[in-house]
Amino acid sequence: MKSEIKSLPTVALRGMTIMPEMVVHFDISRERSIAAVQEAMVEDQKIFLVLQRDQDAEDPGLEEMYEVGTVASVRQIIKLPKKILRVLVAGETRGILKSIEYKTPYLRTEVEILDESDFQSPEDLNGQAMIRGLKDIFVDYAAKNGKMSKEGVGRILEIKDLKELVDEISANIPLYYTDQQEILNQTDFWKRYEMLAFKLVNEVQIMDIKDDIRAKVKERVDKHQREYILREQLKLIREELGDDTTLTDAEEFEQAAKKLKASKEVKDKLAKEISRFKSSLNSPAESGVIRTYIETLLEMPWNKAAKDSQDIAFAERVLEEDHYGLEQVKERVLEFLAVRTLTKKGESPILCLVGPPGTGKTSIAKSLARALKKPYVRISLGGVRDEAEIRGHRKTYVGAMPGRIANGIRMAGVKNPLLLLDEIDKISTDYKGDTFSALLEVLDSEQNSRFRDHYLEVPLDLSEVLFVATANSLQTIPRPLLDRMEVVEVSSYTENEKLHIAVEHLIPKQLEKHGLTQDRLTFSRQAIWKMAKNYTKEAGVRQLEREIGNICRKSAKEILTKDKKKIAVTEKNLGKYLGKEKYSFQMANASDEVGIVRGLAWTSVGGDTLQIEVNVMPGKGEIMLTGQLGDVMKESARTGISYIRSISSRYDIGEDFFEKHDIHVHIPEGAVPKDGPSAGITMATAMLSAITGRKVRSDLAMTGEVTLRGRVLPIGGLKEKLLAAKNAGIRTVLVPEKNKVDVEELSAKITKGLEILPVEHMDEVLKKALVQ
Repeated sequence: MKSEIKSLPTVALRGMTIMPEMVVHFDISRERSIAAVQEAMVEDQKIFLVLQRDQDAEDPGLEEMYEVGTVASVRQIIKLPKKILRVLVAGETRGILKSIEYKTPYLRTEVEILDESDFQSPEDLNGQAMIRGLKDIFVDYAAKNGKMSKEGVGRILEIKDLKELVDEISANIPLYYTDQQEILNQTDFWKRYEMLAFKLVNEVQIMDIKDDIRAKVKERVDKHQREYILREQLKLIREELGDDTTLTDAEEFEQAAKKLKASKEVKDKLAKEISRFKSSLNSPAESGVIRTYIETLLEMPWNKAAKDSQDIAFAERVLEEDHYGLEQVKERVLEFLAVRTLTKKGESPILCLVGPPGTGKTSIAKSLARALKKPYVRISLGGVRDEAEIRGHRKTYVGAMPGRIANGIRMAGVKNPLLLLDEIDKISTDYKGDTFSALLEVLDSEQNSRFRDHYLEVPLDLSEVLFVATANSLQTIPRPLLDRMEVVEVSSYTENEKLHIAVEHLIPKQLEKHGLTQDRLTFSRQAIWKMAKNYTKEAGVRQLEREIGNICRKSAKEILTKDKKKIAVTEKNLGKYLGKEKYSFQMANASDEVGIVRGLAWTSVGGDTLQIEVNVMPGKGEIMLTGQLGDVMKESARTGISYIRSISSRYDIGEDFFEKHDIHVHIPEGAVPKDGPSAGITMATAMLSAITGRKVRSDLAMTGEVTLRGRVLPIGGLKEKLLAAKNAGIRTVLVPEKNKVDVEELSAKITKGLEILPVEHMDEVLKKALVQ
């Protein structure tokens, strides 16, 4: 086999292999490829065509292209719109890609052109046998494929030269481009012949299998048709004999539609669909879709309502039994019941219970349903991102079904259940639609009397449904949706509330779950108190319940293995069951110190105290902030230092003090990120204390934001912050004057033992915090 090295313009093809002897046209749009074709026309019309391995590569390198391609001559070029060029080429011979000469302005490569013209086809009996064998396989393939013209097949069958036969078959059979590339890669003729024969036989077998599957499917369809005809004949014979006692599906639907309590609009829709069902019995696929739709309409409780309980005393008793504390929530529920009893109207408010995890939001909804004697349906919305989950799928889609709201009403069996929309703040939105906007129609009392589910296609009255939503945070809920709900905050529990919840609810529940009784396992109040304080750090009681369950498991094992009759868990032996303490509170400092002030912070698991430390040292007037502070706290620190500089003359601070000293503000636990608008006065007090050398009271804590002029701004999460101060042994707490109303709303159990002083200006803060 002869070969020569030649430099040729090159086009890297995507998803297409061109073989020798193949005449084909293809479209190109890359600028390099267009330039390569134009250069080929300028030279001798010769171009090298090679398949690229990665179909998405825009600028393939040597490693990203197959080694073997085809040298072809360009026959025709047609310019198409949008800078596309249609090229007609004729494949001539194989070429081996050696190297890339350059890529700009077009791809040019060095190609080893293989000349196979000197190959002599065998003329002995072996050669004849190979030709006949290949032709037989090709005839079988062409007959089953059905895509090749008779003229083309006849022309190939007239070829008597073996090499020409192999090349013509390779160029004309519609194989997948990777299979064609495998044949092209074979520069050895005998291996190429074997591979071509193998692939043709493979294709014939695949087509045989496809024909077999098609025949079985047809046989099954014919069987269904035969059964339908026989069934109809049997029905006719029974009617003739007068034995027709069985109703058809359509007749059953008609009888159910007559008994259904629904509006005229729904009944008209049902009648229309039943009529369609009768005419679609010859089409099993269509009748199946219509059947499902009719059954869904019949199952919906259009005008079926549950009678609400109006016994307020019973409702109050149920709420008190199921939950300790949560007075605001219980009061709101009883108010709703009282108004409903007086007005005798079905319209209900949309309550949104907001609070940290584990505070009993979902169980409140369950208790409310029990108090009202209503059916209860919980719909979890966490992670829902498809609008069709709320509004339903249109019937045109395969596997269409009603949305979660309509399905919840169907499950309840009445049109006025309590529907809990759990984790409404965890809904996400993507390209499939805005899920929050879909909920607007559901939760708007002005619109939801005619809520349209895409699947049902008839209005569904949601005005009598009592919707209760739960959320951990309001920040992710859009404002328009929030405006349609009445927000009821479920705050974190105090230690005292956790103690009562554990005694009245958690311990009995876990004892029953683990096969124990109060005679065999008891908990002292001090042990429960210590569990809540030193083994859990949470706003709710989930972790506390897990720790109680942990003790129950260990106790069950101890009772069986050590034959103990009774186990008492006390403060002293608690470590035996739960190990070492996991959390501890940073108690108030023993003595007054300079530059150290105790601040109060709100977290998702309750309140906490932050000790802010400030050091002053000789330097160039820099302010260093450490302890993983967020942007808001950094700005508060800078605002505080600006305020201190504005009042420096009152405290005899030298004019050049801030130019010759560095101030370092640090909040310990540097690995924990901290941010929020409530540490301004704390940082300002600590900085002034460090600058002037005056001590700060160790039994005092404070919370509030500061302005440049020294005004103290209000904050949130006051209940949790005061609880944290109390746990840390703080006696006096400074809070913003505008939070005075929040203090008055707190129960005496929280404020007992705390001196809460409202402050309006930094002058008051410094006067009360600094030791005179």
